[in-house]
Amino acid sequence: MNIVKKDIDAINAMLTIQVTKSDYAEKVEKTLRDYRKKANIPGFRPGMVPVGLVKKMYGKSVLAEEMNKIVSDALFGYIKENNINVLGEPLPNETEQADIDFDTQEDFEFKFDLGIAPEFDVKLDKKDKIKYYQISLTDEMVENQVKSYIGRFGSYVQVEEVEEKDVIKGDLLEFGTDKKINENGIKVEAGVLCPAYIKDEKQKKSFVGAKIGDVIKFNPKKAFENGSEISSLLKISKDEANDITSDFQLTITGITRYNESETNQELFDKVFGEGVVKSEEEFRTKIKENIQQNLDADANYKFSIDAREAVVKKADDVVFPEAFLKRWALEANKDLTVEALESDYPKMIEDLKWHLMKDKIAKGNDIKVEFEDVENFAKKVAQAQFAQYGMPNVPEDILANYVKDMIKDEKSIRSMMDGALDEKVMDIIKTSVKLDETAISIEDFNKMLETK
Repeated sequence: MNIVKKDIDAINAMLTIQVTKSDYAEKVEKTLRDYRKKANIPGFRPGMVPVGLVKKMYGKSVLAEEMNKIVSDALFGYIKENNINVLGEPLPNETEQADIDFDTQEDFEFKFDLGIAPEFDVKLDKKDKIKYYQISLTDEMVENQVKSYIGRFGSYVQVEEVEEKDVIKGDLLEFGTDKKINENGIKVEAGVLCPAYIKDEKQKKSFVGAKIGDVIKFNPKKAFENGSEISSLLKISKDEANDITSDFQLTITGITRYNESETNQELFDKVFGEGVVKSEEEFRTKIKENIQQNLDADANYKFSIDAREAVVKKADDVVFPEAFLKRWALEANKDLTVEALESDYPKMIEDLKWHLMKDKIAKGNDIKVEFEDVENFAKKVAQAQFAQYGMPNVPEDILANYVKDMIKDEKSIRSMMDGALDEKVMDIIKTSVKLDETAISIEDFNKMLETK
């Protein structure tokens, strides 16, 4: 076997792989012998099929299969041994590749196009200035979070007298045009409504102050603005609800009130775990720490966007094998159209630049991602997900099991490895450039993100 690399230019090359009979004959013969042992052909006992017949029936397909393995191993082995930094995957040459005839040829020649990653340097120093936003933590943020926890960890209690935000349960009966209960009208057991959602003030006042056992007369059409609320209350369709104009009476059978939690040890334990904080001062301090962590995470996210943009800009003049990459993209994704590719190509190149420059920074600073880094990154992701659902301090055993589940397959591990590498590269960038530290309010920070 002979392999020849021909450089078209700095970013394009062609590999020619020459395969002779001696490279494949023994493997093909062995495979055909195996076929002979297993072949089940009428008129012949197993293992006694003539070799010539086996070759006639299976020889061409076996040769093609073995040739594919040999060429593939040779192609990627050569690339690895010679440390060629290819982009995408090698593609069969479309102009110089001769036709292959497995029936008549004994020697074969295969030609592949390679897209080569361009050579460039990534130099970062204090002349490079990147904004780093310091989001201001305010007392209002802490207070709002305290109120959120007080509200979230409250409890429902049964009460005797209605207040506006209470939930009333009762039995409903429809009045007829004669202002008497319509025996054939709508009857609802255990209907539910909340005075706070009643739009008409007069109707609302008839419920506030009422007690269990009281009978309230009201008109759902006047009380509520849309058919959905009436439909839910009377347990009828929306179309039927739109036609409701009659009065109803509601006999109150239950009143449920949500009481916010007291700021006490029970609340502290529910939010942060048993005994983690032991006073309101510690509670607020812990909340402040958590908010600051979230603000820092947001600031680092924005920095990663700006840093990536600044680093990629350094590669504005770097040239890529455009024709090869577009052809490879279309080959790799059969659903991709030429029009969509032309539209997406600039973004594709931006992503490719960042990928190459990130790897260059990592290698230049001897950055390695170990399994421990993958676990730590997965843990951060898990903690952020739990925090979104109001669970800032998940027990370590639950977190560990969650992380274990997150990295149980190869695809997830690769994703976490990439995230961990991003973090390490960003740390290098952050210490290498000059940080333009800028104070900003959370409101202005969020507006800035929305406009991007």
